[in-house]
Amino acid sequence: MERTPVTSSNIAAIGYNEDDHILEVEFKNGSVYQYSDVPLSERTGIMNADSKGRYFHANIRNRYPYVKL
Repeated sequence: MERTPVTSSNIAAIGYNEDDHILEVEFKNGSVYQYSDVPLSERTGIMNADSKGRYFHANIRNRYPYVKL
């Protein structure tokens, strides 16, 4: 999945697969997580958020099933 680099103190890049509704988050420490069943509105929300990390913690983390790659 192609990821877009973002400006964040903790998140390096974010990718999204519209067909499968998978959000992929690459952290600056090198770890990558894939979150399932994430609606496009959440991808739009995190990409437009002033604080990607704050949006991630409030709206994505612990709300969607995930796997660590």
